[in-house]
Amino acid sequence: MLTSAELLALLAAVGHTQRLRIIGELAQGRVHVSELARRLGMSRSLLYMHLERLEHAGLVAGALELSDGGKAMKFFELAPFDIRVTVDSVIAALREDRAQAERVERDA
Repeated sequence: MLTSAELLALLAAVGHTQRLRIIGELAQGRVHVSELARRLGMSRSLLYMHLERLEHAGLVAGALELSDGGKAMKFFELAPFDIRVTVDSVIAALREDRAQAERVERDA
């Protein structure tokens, strides 16, 4: 169950044109960061900022791999996701917030 903060992070992650473009590219399969930056015409530093937001929201996953020459290479791929926002999902997120706050108060 998502909290309201997690729901907002998810919505913010997909609520940006560049991040939607990244998702579109990754839908074609796993890609090395440098290749993804070239495809999108974006600097690697800007790309990493967007990828971090997408990864934090659970929409993409990154993995470091060693090349044959021993160089660390970062690859990204889409994580399976299905985003549906309904009145019920918003209410459930708010309930989860209250439940977490009650657990914190009880454990304090």
